[in-house]
Amino acid sequence: MKITYIHHSTFCVELDGKVLVFDYYNGKGLPSCEYHGKLPDYPKETQVYVFASHSHRDHFDTEVLAWSRRYPHIHYIFSKEVKKKLGNSMLKRLGFGEEIKERITYVKPREKHEIGGLAVETLLSTDSGVAFLVTVGSKVIYHAGDLNWWRWEGETEAFNLYQEATYKHQISLLAERNPDVSFVVVDPRQEQDKFLGIDYFLQQVNSGYVVPMHLWKRYDLVREYRDRAENEQVCDRILLFDRENQSFEIGMAEGDG
Repeated sequence: MKITYIHHSTFCVELDGKVLVFDYYNGKGLPSCEYHGKLPDYPKETQVYVFASHSHRDHFDTEVLAWSRRYPHIHYIFSKEVKKKLGNSMLKRLGFGEEIKERITYVKPREKHEIGGLAVETLLSTDSGVAFLVTVGSKVIYHAGDLNWWRWEGETEAFNLYQEATYKHQISLLAERNPDVSFVVVDPRQEQDKFLGIDYFLQQVNSGYVVPMHLWKRYDLVREYRDRAENEQVCDRILLFDRENQSFEIGMAEGDG
């Protein structure tokens, strides 16, 4: 399994002759943080599966639809919430006919789908859309999207209690699944609460490797987290991606691609 960090929450996972792309956006449009990562160039006949957990600007871009002109074996797995953003009129404005609709599967929380040899399951996000649990052969991949234990200063107690309860319930559904790789939110904007979600995830889920994401380029937070004394037993399972288009190969020697 080869994992390539594009930027922010965008990752490519290559295994069993398939490429899975999670939450791609072009890296622009957010004044606080701009990225320049690029999708790797794959052979034309590659089976490509593009996942979008929700339509927020930093998780989805209509650019992914244009990839269908290069990759004839591409399929899109979009949160139902993305459908509201796209709609028939936008697809037409982007120059796509009815054929693109056959390549898109829209999913809602708490669903299971079999798509081109993939088993795709969804969880309810604590923000918008879904999180993904994808099985490819014997490998299981979890991508949180924006499913996280969001606790914000200034929010109501009811809001923060809902976030906690919902997050804990959704993570409980992963407790027996043992993902091989899990992409988990660590957001520096939460300040002292930035590690709430990943702390609870590691307590509850036995994941082979864990990849912190949604870092807004604060890669130092991963080093900080790995160096905490209480994380000594899990630090080797936490992968550090600290630059765009960096790759690790899992199951073989790890290194930069």
